[in-house]
Amino acid sequence: MRRSTLAALGGLGLLVGGAAFWSLRQRRTTEQVPYTVLERLDGVEMRQYPSSVAVETEAANDARAFGRLFRYISGANHERTDVSMTAPVETLVRAEGREVAMTTPVRTSEAAGASGVRMSFYLPTDYDYERAPEPTEEGVHLVAIPERVVAVRRFTWWATDRRVARQTRRLERTVDAAGYTPVDDPSLLRYDAPWVLPFLRRNEVAVTVHPDGPGRA
Repeated sequence: MRRSTLAALGGLGLLVGGAAFWSLRQRRTTEQVPYTVLERLDGVEMRQYPSSVAVETEAANDARAFGRLFRYISGANHERTDVSMTAPVETLVRAEGREVAMTTPVRTSEAAGASGVRMSFYLPTDYDYERAPEPTEEGVHLVAIPERVVAVRRFTWWATDRRVARQTRRLERTVDAAGYTPVDDPSLLRYDAPWVLPFLRRNEVAVTVHPDGPGRA
């Protein structure tokens, strides 16, 4: 009994170790949107992001939105070229944690509705808006995102509605206490593939704030 138990535990350890290895490898080989940390406040990072380009879509749920965007980076564009996937994947969330339509400071479109979601993939940094491949699928479009200051709170495990809502409330309290002024709604940032174990996952809730700092509106 003891030998079989040890063997089972050893097998489980190898499985977890292998999953952890591939999770770390995926993070190291996937380009991430660059940023500079300006300040740290009670578990929240104030980050400066450069201007960037994203491809986004509206859909009834995450799976449909992700599928459209994945087809774009897999060749559903006018150049029929593959585009490297970056991290994070971004969706907008309500204060209570439910995903809803997202708008951007540069280009907006009609909301997808209370039960819909708008999802964005950031393009690699060697693309600008003029050079990015145009999508061919209806409902998928490019968005130019300007330089911005973003307050970000990181958390792990599955990004359930309840967990996202709790982390969003904490983020908003910290931002408010520090005197920063949000300029849009919070968003959810997800960095990992679906198969990554929950305790290894990197999720963040984020909100863009006024770039001039506390007390500015």
